[in-house]
Amino acid sequence: MVGIISSGFHGRRQSGNPALPPGQYETGSFPVLTAGPAPRIPTDDWEFFITTEAGQRHAWSWAAFMALPQMDIETDIHCVTSWSKLGTRWRGVSLDSLFENVETNCRFTMAHSYGGYTTNVALADLLGGRAWVAWEFDGEPLERAHGGPARLLVPHLYFWKSAKWINGIELTQDDVPGFWESNGYHLHGDPWREERYS
Repeated sequence: MVGIISSGFHGRRQSGNPALPPGQYETGSFPVLTAGPAPRIPTDDWEFFITTEAGQRHAWSWAAFMALPQMDIETDIHCVTSWSKLGTRWRGVSLDSLFENVETNCRFTMAHSYGGYTTNVALADLLGGRAWVAWEFDGEPLERAHGGPARLLVPHLYFWKSAKWINGIELTQDDVPGFWESNGYHLHGDPWREERYS
């Protein structure tokens, strides 16, 4: 798989900024915490899927995805390595739109990326206007280094949950750890609760 290697958590920092979760500091840059080559996914080959416990598969080509209602999102993002970037601007499709015709009794999901990365996210964290598949950042197509052509955006959780190069979401009955969660990261990842490690 493509390596998704973090530079690590550098310890707790204090901030008087109420927009920053505990232990976070603000950065004006957009660090890339990835080692190894980023997958190159032409939009002609790109697909996003959702699979259910009943074996149903919903899939969108890039053209079908772009035909869905698009949303502009302004949000803060928080990396487990302790940087936060405030007021970021994105454009993408709400997971509420993508799940509109999906029937499931599952409470959990596994996000799958091109390159093999996985991360588990509770379904409740993807719905209700809380998550998107984003393809534009700061008015420009999302750079490959940041997950382009499209990445998951779940900004209320640590940013490792916002899987780069998103390929699809598998609905699961159980909360199964993904890549980082299997290596000691927290199953949920709420920055306001400092859910960094399990």
